Amino acid sequence: MKYTKKDLGSYQLHMIKTKKFKTITVRVMFRSPIVKEDITMRNILCDMFMQSSEKYDSKRKLTIQAQELYAADFQTSNTRLGNYMNTNFYLTVLNDKYTEEKNFEKAVEFLSEIIFHPDVKEKKFDSQKLDIVKSSCRSALNALKEDSSNYSLVRMFEAFDKNSSASYRMMGYIEDLDKINEENLYQYYEKMIQTNLVDIFVIGEINEKKVLELFKKYFKLKTLKKKRVPYLLPDKKPRSKRLIVKETSDTQQSKLAIACRCHGLSDYERNYPLTLYNVIFGGGSDSKLFKEVREKHSLCYTIHSVPNKLDHLILIRAGIDKSNYKKTVDLIEKSLNDMRKGKFSDNDIKIAKEYYETALEELEESEKRIIDNYLMMELIGTDTIEEKRKKMQKVKKEEIIKVAKKIKMDTVFCLEGVKNERN
Repeated sequence: MKYTKKDLGSYQLHMIKTKKFKTITVRVMFRSPIVKEDITMRNILCDMFMQSSEKYDSKRKLTIQAQELYAADFQTSNTRLGNYMNTNFYLTVLNDKYTEEKNFEKAVEFLSEIIFHPDVKEKKFDSQKLDIVKSSCRSALNALKEDSSNYSLVRMFEAFDKNSSASYRMMGYIEDLDKINEENLYQYYEKMIQTNLVDIFVIGEINEKKVLELFKKYFKLKTLKKKRVPYLLPDKKPRSKRLIVKETSDTQQSKLAIACRCHGLSDYERNYPLTLYNVIFGGGSDSKLFKEVREKHSLCYTIHSVPNKLDHLILIRAGIDKSNYKKTVDLIEKSLNDMRKGKFSDNDIKIAKEYYETALEELEESEKRIIDNYLMMELIGTDTIEEKRKKMQKVKKEEIIKVAKKIKMDTVFCLEGVKNERN
């Protein structure tokens, strides 16, 4: 893969040249420091882009045009990345060599039309389409509690630190939804276009010169530069005493969500020993949590952990019976202590490194995940895929133990199922 970056003033154009794929994928990312009250507005705006544009004034016309571009795939998403909120536009289209000349240019023009020429009249979005999008959003927000696994994680984060951006509900908030109208949505759209930091990634078998010409032609942004904030959240010390929060739910299974703070990690520790730590601790079917809590003691239906590196966290989630709550938490704490004491084998490390290598191989098979890797290289200085391979193989047991000693259980949230058959 050949990586080239061009600074076009108002945005950065990142080009990744590879013969690995028959398609070309474009990711246009608008990002700004996250503001809780803006999340719902941003979500609605994302959905409005998928409804229509000035030229293609219905969802049907958008779909037809995408099909005419040899089934081009267009998607939007709104996500949080540390202290930032990111609105992403994805376009995946077959390379011209498999379709026809200038098909990629037509697809870029199509993407430009959607982003820069929304379906707006007199500085207002279409009221009927907005009502449809808001209704769909309202239904999803009202149904949040029905997804007990996701709801327990949301409630845990809110208990963990209500002032942190980690606690923000990325689905949005009903109270903010009620404030959105055709006019203020368009005002917010203009603000996003004019003030957000913008990065554009293009990956595929591309001609860099032609790609550069195309984006200069169709993406004429005039972004007003703003002061940047750190991507990583503040690295805070864990609570001296664990916070325990419980809530009841009209379900049979209880859901456990636990936040463990990772305090005082270096960049190297965060990217390498911590990754292996998590695989060994709770990252799969060979992990301590799975073997101890689920297989040996049969205390849960599911259990796993994931690192949330930009937030300095390890998140543990489990499905349990209400009666097994204390035993499960005690065993999780025991597993944390075992990791601190180095009670894992060289073979555990070997398996974890093999797991990581497989993950890298899978990453190399996905255009979107390759883009994610280059994005993180740009934002927080992570390594290339090859550098990751080399550095991970050199990680030693004592480095993992050192990281384990910096991890402490901070917040425990249990969504108790009141229909539990063992009650």
